[in-house]
Amino acid sequence: MVVIWKRIECVAIYTENIENSVEFYQSLGLEKTWETFQDVEKQWRLIGMKYPNGDAELVLKNNPNLKFVETEIVVEDVRETFESLKLNLEVQWIRTPFPNPQGGYVAVMQAPDGNVFVLVGK
Repeated sequence: MVVIWKRIECVAIYTENIENSVEFYQSLGLEKTWETFQDVEKQWRLIGMKYPNGDAELVLKNNPNLKFVETEIVVEDVRETFESLKLNLEVQWIRTPFPNPQGGYVAVMQAPDGNVFVLVGK
């Protein structure tokens, strides 16, 4: 099977001061469209910033354990993509496919170059 990545859904970046970052990106034309807690007790938040022309988002995160860029990629079928890539020993799976509360599935992989990709789809 050929694995096809359809599009970038969002890019998530770490920030120490999430409120200052929201203000900064709003000054560049992005709009805050959603906010949720990744961990309520530790106050780790995720904030979605929408671009004025397009569907992709910039997601701000303040979890100090995730100080790396995560690129969310839409794929046709997360579980099929996982199956086709799991034999590649250069790909490390941070999270194998799991149900997405918003529908479909999610998996998190680290590519051979060290970049982290969050795969989303059915």
